[in-house]
Amino acid sequence: MRTLSSEEGTDLWIGALQRAEVVFFMRPNEQPATLSFLSRFKTAPVTQQIVDDGAVLYRKYHPTHGIDVNDAILAATAMTTGGKIYTLNARHYPMPDQVVIRAWKTR
Repeated sequence: MRTLSSEEGTDLWIGALQRAEVVFFMRPNEQPATLSFLSRFKTAPVTQQIVDDGAVLYRKYHPTHGIDVNDAILAATAMTTGGKIYTLNARHYPMPDQVVIRAWKTR
């Protein structure tokens, strides 16, 4: 993340639903560190167009790849804004026009 955030002209974004997942499920003792970490990201709003585009992606890829609503909304957000998705779950983003990059290597 340090490398990405230090690149000229690069902003770090998080989808609204992904931010909600993190914030809703953090433990009280995790709150200061989690909110500090999230402060590095801008939060992308969920617009009517993103919801509609996400629904198309969900109907297309849920039966074959098992994507969920959050995956579809994030993919639609990235496709609308031209963003890239960094994730450990690349299989949740089978859309050929969406750039998906493995976030980091696990040990």
